[in-house]
This record gives sequence, C-alpha cells and structure tokens, in this order.
Amino acid sequence: MLDGPMAAWVLHVDLDQFIAAVEILRDPSLAGKPVVVGGRGDPTERAVVATASYEAREFGVHSGIPLRLAARRCPAAVFLPSDPPAYEEASARVMAVLRSFDGVVVEVLGWDEAFLGVTVDDPFEFARSVQDAVLASTRLSSSVGIGDNKLRAKLATGFAKPAGMYQLTRFNWFAVMGDRPTTALWGIGTKTARKLAELGYATVAELARADPDVLASRLGPRMGPWYRGLARGAGSADVTSTPYVAKSRSRETTFQSDLTAAAEITAEVVELARRVAADVVEEGRPAARVAVKVRFAPFFTHTRSMTLPAPTADASLLEKAALAVLAKFRLDRPIRLLGVRAEFPEDRT
Repeated sequence: MLDGPMAAWVLHVDLDQFIAAVEILRDPSLAGKPVVVGGRGDPTERAVVATASYEAREFGVHSGIPLRLAARRCPAAVFLPSDPPAYEEASARVMAVLRSFDGVVVEVLGWDEAFLGVTVDDPFEFARSVQDAVLASTRLSSSVGIGDNKLRAKLATGFAKPAGMYQLTRFNWFAVMGDRPTTALWGIGTKTARKLAELGYATVAELARADPDVLASRLGPRMGPWYRGLARGAGSADVTSTPYVAKSRSRETTFQSDLTAAAEITAEVVELARRVAADVVEEGRPAARVAVKVRFAPFFTHTRSMTLPAPTADASLLEKAALAVLAKFRLDRPIRLLGVRAEFPEDRT
C-alpha cells in the first residue's frame, strides 16, 4: 500500500474543539477563555459537558463529566447551552469542503470528523491543502491523522492536535504505540483494559504478543482475538461514501430531582418509549431490540435490554418491551436519569 510514488492513504480529519469553536465564531469575545458547552448552559442543573475549549481542558474539564463538576474544576468557565442545529449547519459546510476535492472518498463519522480515502504522492501536502481549505471556507481549524488504515489514521490524529498533522503506519506503529496502555487503542475502554491487565497485558506491545487462545477464553472467541489485532494496528483501509445509517434511536432525560416513586419511574419510561417509537416510525425501519438505561444517584449507570419477538414500529409493543426491561432492574436507589433505546436489525446484505 505504501510502495511507489503514488500510494493510497487514509486521512482522518478532526475539527479542533468543534462545538466550542462554533460558539467562539458566534461570539469572538470568548476566544482564549475556558468555554464549556452542555445542557442548557446552567452548571447548577444536572447535565453533562458536550465539549470544552482547550483552555477549559487544562482544568480537567472534558466531555461527559457533569456540568457541576466542571464548574468546581474551572470556576471561571463560561457555560453555554448546547445548540445542535448550529453545529449541524457548521458540520455540513465542512463536509462540503471535504467533498470538493477531486478523487477523494469522504466517509463522515460525525459532526466533527471524517475519513478521507486518497491516492497521492505526498499525503502531508494534501493534508495541508485540506486544512487550508476548511479554514478558509469555515474559519474552523482541523487536525489530520495520516495512516495506511482507518485505525492508524484515527489514532494519528490524537498526536496531531491541535491544528497539526501526524503519520502512523505499520513502519512506526510499535515505536509510537508499543509502550502505551491498551486504553490508547481505539475500541478499548477502561473495563476491557482492566481485564487485559489481569491477564498480564497492560501495554499495546504486550497485547500484540498475547496468546489468542487465552484472549478468546477470557474475552470471547470473537472479541479476544480482535483486541490482539487492534494492538498490532490491524484494521480496514476501505473508506466508503455510503451515507451513515443509524443503528438505533434513543431518548433520555436527566431529572433535576431524583425519582424515587415507582409510578413516576414507570411514567417516565412510558413517555420515553413513546418518543422513541415516533423516532422509529420517522426512521422508516422497525426496531429489533429495546434497551433501558438507568443512572442511579450519585452516578452509577446500568443498561438492560431485550430482543423483540419480531421487528416492529408499533408504539404499544415498544412501550411494553421497555417496561419489561425496566422490570429487570432493582429500583432501590434514587434515579437521576432514564433512557430508552430502540435498536434496528443489522443489515447483513
């Protein structure tokens, strides 16, 4: 893949502090300040951080933590409400710029990132042209990871931020990644990392040398060997422009006061299930599985699910399934969040 003057490359383009950057463009006085976006922008309410500017991140504020915690860590932060339509519009403009390059395949991953499949003699020169075009058209900066597959390109972006470029291929994979913890890999979280550490695999290099049979027995016949492949930098290099198809539709609510009464909990799950059912109808595909998420106070989250007898978009059946899943929980603690998710059948064509 890397031989010859013209080679096929995967580029991962990731917009820097995207949501915060959009807000700063709308209000330039925020530039250089610690900006935190999430919920309704009120740190006294229960909501989580959607994104934080680099200045806020220096105080330990990052996506997913409660706004109240963000306020404690960074009292000087400017808190703003989330405005998805504005971010969608900005994202659409960026993706249009990426698609304007001849001979480039663009695979959108979300609002702020996409894979590019390109065949060029100098991937760095091309990456710079992408960054310049995005900045000129949208005033948003981006970082670009260059790789010989998607995994390596995605991980390379982390070394490129902010507004830089970095190349990660099979030639420098272990030199860069070998001594890093397994959580540095795209697809391994803290829980899996703990299981791997218990087996003696704490670093990427150790996992790459792992016995696949041991991994299969502990983590499953499919996932165990897959984790070993991740540690070796294995992954697909196929970039496709096929539009993203949602795997599920979900709704959730964070309560400003904990729920304790069974009737209240049931009523909220019913309401969420009805909203999800409406989303399923809008999607035009039946749901095959229903899941319920419960976050107990202070911050313990558990999810249960069930497969439906047959795929359906019937609101009453989805509601009934959500209540059946709710019954699997032991509701003996105050609840701060409830969520319902409908999962679509996998497309095996």
